[in-house]
Amino acid sequence: MKIEIASSYGFCFGVKRAIKIAESHPKSKTYGPLIHNKDEIDRLKNSYGIGLVENFSDIAPNETIVIRTHGIPKKELEKLKEQNNSIIDATCPYVTTPQQIVKQMSEEGYDILIFGDINHPEIKGVMSYGVDETRVFVVDNVDKIKDLDIKNKVAVVAQTTRKHEDFMKIVHALILNSKEVRVFNTICNATFENQDAAAKLAKKADIMIIIGGKHSSNTKQLHSICKMYCSESYLIENVTELNLDWFKNKEYCGVTAGASTPDWVVDDVINKIKILK
Repeated sequence: MKIEIASSYGFCFGVKRAIKIAESHPKSKTYGPLIHNKDEIDRLKNSYGIGLVENFSDIAPNETIVIRTHGIPKKELEKLKEQNNSIIDATCPYVTTPQQIVKQMSEEGYDILIFGDINHPEIKGVMSYGVDETRVFVVDNVDKIKDLDIKNKVAVVAQTTRKHEDFMKIVHALILNSKEVRVFNTICNATFENQDAAAKLAKKADIMIIIGGKHSSNTKQLHSICKMYCSESYLIENVTELNLDWFKNKEYCGVTAGASTPDWVVDDVINKIKILK
């Protein structure tokens, strides 16, 4: 069986930066998982003593807190400053950008439309930068736009891990219904490159293995894209989830990984597949 890894996969700039920041602050705590990969979070804990606080109310004053790559709501950031926490900001710069766009455009009187998952921490943070949060709307597909009471002036941004083609559908629908639309393409280039490489590989493979956190938006997008071209596409978090039966009568295995997946996890999976073949 041939095994091929996608030409672009795994750790993006923002994740590499966040891990480097966290490693340089041992014994600190992250507010929420630094990235969406449990294995890497466990490594940081075991090797650097980096803790994890899930609930904001559990953050004690004066503690050193590392802000996750996805960012946090503005009010929570202000509260950390008020209680004298030492703040280490590992928010990805590609996430900071839509935060500032939302702030500026809402100050200029624009309604804000965010294309993304309203329950994702990145989107919760971006939403919070609107001057009037009642004029900030979030949709995860184009059909939901018709239900919104959007004014004639609207600015649109996207979750960094969304697909370009879906974002363009949102933009097109807004242009048809609003007099002025300001479009900001906030989708990360690394996301697009990983998605494009995964699609090209899935078209050739008869089985695809996508490695990444089950809660990772960009990893789930990769899985969705691969399924479009290769029906037997499987999302796993690590080597323990590989299933021998998947590989029966398969000749071409493609492998890709989400932006929060470390190389050592990918290597473990590939080495196991080599044994299975």
